[in-house]
Amino acid sequence: MTTANDTPNVGIPEQLARRLSMPEQHEYLRRKFSRRRALTGAAASVGGAALLGGGSATGAYAAPLLPTRAAAAQVDGSLVAPFGRHLAFGADPKTQMRISWQVPFAVKNPYLRVGSKPWELSRKIPAEVRALHTPSLSKKLPEVEQLYLHAALDNLKPGTTYYYGVGHDGFDPADAERLGTLGTFRTAPAAPESFVFTAFGDQGVSYDALANDQVILGQNPSFHLHAGDICYADSSGQGKESDTYDARVWDQFLAQTETVAKSVPWMVTTGNHDMEAWYSPNGYGGQSARWSLPDNGPDPSTAPGVYSFTYGSVGVVALDANDVSYEIPANKGYLDGKQTAWLDKRLGELRARDDIEFVVVFFHHCAYSTSTHASDGGVRDAWVPLFAKHQVDLVINGHNHVYERTDAIRGTGNGEVGKPVPVGASTDPTRDGIVYVTAGGAGKDLYGFGPGVQDSYEGNVHDRDSTVTFHWTKSRLPDPDTVEWSRVRYTGFSFLAVEVAKGRMKVSALAETGERIDHFEVRRGA
Repeated sequence: MTTANDTPNVGIPEQLARRLSMPEQHEYLRRKFSRRRALTGAAASVGGAALLGGGSATGAYAAPLLPTRAAAAQVDGSLVAPFGRHLAFGADPKTQMRISWQVPFAVKNPYLRVGSKPWELSRKIPAEVRALHTPSLSKKLPEVEQLYLHAALDNLKPGTTYYYGVGHDGFDPADAERLGTLGTFRTAPAAPESFVFTAFGDQGVSYDALANDQVILGQNPSFHLHAGDICYADSSGQGKESDTYDARVWDQFLAQTETVAKSVPWMVTTGNHDMEAWYSPNGYGGQSARWSLPDNGPDPSTAPGVYSFTYGSVGVVALDANDVSYEIPANKGYLDGKQTAWLDKRLGELRARDDIEFVVVFFHHCAYSTSTHASDGGVRDAWVPLFAKHQVDLVINGHNHVYERTDAIRGTGNGEVGKPVPVGASTDPTRDGIVYVTAGGAGKDLYGFGPGVQDSYEGNVHDRDSTVTFHWTKSRLPDPDTVEWSRVRYTGFSFLAVEVAKGRMKVSALAETGERIDHFEVRRGA
């Protein structure tokens, strides 16, 4: 990378160079080379990054193997490099950030350093250690110990870029030779302004997942929404104690995702493959160990994937559809109606705020889809009436490993089209209804569409057709649907990029190549 006047910023990590002015770059280099000391151990360059390799049963990436308890006690902290950094907002993105990471061995006194300049990391915050033990669940799988570290930052300044580093005794990110391990983040602005956010579901560990991550990074998003089925350590996805599970896949996933999530808040919710039944409660103990998400949902200790936050003029609500799913009932009703009551209240609160123009909801199971899992009647019965009541502007799902989006759907779950929304068109949720998007092409093996349902993407042109698919009923039986609401279908890897400006949201679907395969606009009261 070169600067604006083509002076190479030799020795400056690209992520830092993007954030530093020319005087700041010179100051960085001056301090780096004047303070440089010899490395105390050869392990400083390993352990933190995703390493390309072969022969992995779960994907193309490897992360440090985790030790036994006995081995961990003998390791010098200077030889242990943190990895798998991922950010998340607190309940107030203007002033709160949560930083999480992993270490392959037990370390002494883990901490976070943060400051406004990479050479001024004066604020030092002790990290919380969340240890996660997974027993050997089959003869082929080992017992696994994982160590996740978390630090909460509060009282930050809105609209401000911060630099941070994670470390422990023997590994200080403020040391000159470790400045290349620093990350950055930016808090939400104090007042609404234009920004971009991205979204997808069903990622896993693969080259295609990494390719999507890199294209996402190129959008310079303010945050990313992950609609569940995060890494597929649980390959069965039924939420049963008999499900197969390899906890080490999480190490690969977090190493892979670090390329983006170390600087872009990665806001996740819970899919069916994220119900890891051997962790209590409800199979979500692993999620609570690995992520620090906003704790303003109806029951954050029991349902970590249910929360909300606001960024600029957008209110975002994350839901756990395992609680209402008719298709996969392992956790159905586990919140005893509290989530749905909270959703009704929260949507009402957001709609009552003068500073919130758009409301976006994301969760895993599809309200409307014609692909393999089809539509979930539990979602339609519990939540679609509330989305209509509060005029939600956009609903994002995963679950089906395709891209599909609807016309504007009006009403309480019967799929009535309020307005056709061809590619490039505009829709008004106050009058037309809600567009539902399935963005499940993040990286896991792709699905197709059923007999008589065709991939409709041909050079961004599609004429709506009628077809027959189904939705899941309360008795867990498929009930036929005659569909006229399916507007665009695409069977490649893809994600959403949403540009928010005053008066509009421009929603685009991008392939992993960066090609735009669909776009439309949401304008309220247009």
